[in-house]
Amino acid sequence: MFMRIDKLQIDLPAPKRRDPNAAAALQELLGGKYGEMSTLGNYMFQSFNFRSKEKLKPFYSLVASITAEELGHVELVSNGVAMLNNGPDSDLDESDGGDISGSPFEAMQDIRLAGGFFANAGGAMPMNSNGVSWNMDFVTSTGNVIVDLLHNFHLECGARLHKLRVYETLSDPTGREVCGYLLVRGSVHAHAYALAIKNLTGVEIEKMLPTPNIPLGNIPECQKYLDEGSHRRLYRFSPADYAEMAGIWGQGEMALPGDPPGELEVVDGMPSGGKIHQLTGVPSAFTPDYAPEEMFEIAQKLYAKSR
Repeated sequence: MFMRIDKLQIDLPAPKRRDPNAAAALQELLGGKYGEMSTLGNYMFQSFNFRSKEKLKPFYSLVASITAEELGHVELVSNGVAMLNNGPDSDLDESDGGDISGSPFEAMQDIRLAGGFFANAGGAMPMNSNGVSWNMDFVTSTGNVIVDLLHNFHLECGARLHKLRVYETLSDPTGREVCGYLLVRGSVHAHAYALAIKNLTGVEIEKMLPTPNIPLGNIPECQKYLDEGSHRRLYRFSPADYAEMAGIWGQGEMALPGDPPGELEVVDGMPSGGKIHQLTGVPSAFTPDYAPEEMFEIAQKLYAKSR
């Protein structure tokens, strides 16, 4: 089972302006072939279908723990997309929608992913940067441990390539922060799968990292996560389970060359997390509705009853 915490894995800076085209680019990291929906789907179903869990517990624990982190990555990218579509906070949700006959969203005709507004009110959806739906054909769960781990290594390297390309298209701090954090964590996951393969086969596939061959230290948004040691940590996302992965991620294994040095460690629980950005409503787009005042009044009464 999963436990949910009402936080993001990190704090995201507020966007400087409303930028639906940047949001569309970030959608690639959610619903693209190498996006977070794919990494989540692969590891989740591999963990569900894992054979001989008790006998292969270090490997099962590794895949299961990374699955939990990927759920948070889907949440993080989704929030980044919605924030970029929404723009800076305002008090629009405190008033009615006004006169909608004056084409208040005429500019959406020229937005590359207008469907994100028409169907989803600017929210994130499991699709890529062109609006093509994510699909289960991106999920590999063969039941063969080595094949699945090798696929996961490939998936994380492909995801790194895509994140770097998306990062290069963005200037807004919200999207770049998402990319910077995920580049560090994706490097951790690729390293972890490489070490698992090495333990099973003796092949030092971690020597292929980083792929593509650009150090994380070259990316400003990665630097603070490197400084705090995020590149050396795997989280259990559980108070008691999955400790066995320390047999793979630890035991004297060190950070990748080019990253700040230090020994790999398994961390109990989860990251401390950051706040979830409060998206303001846009009544003229009927979110949460055209005249939301009554909704807010009802919610306040229900909140008071819950205290």
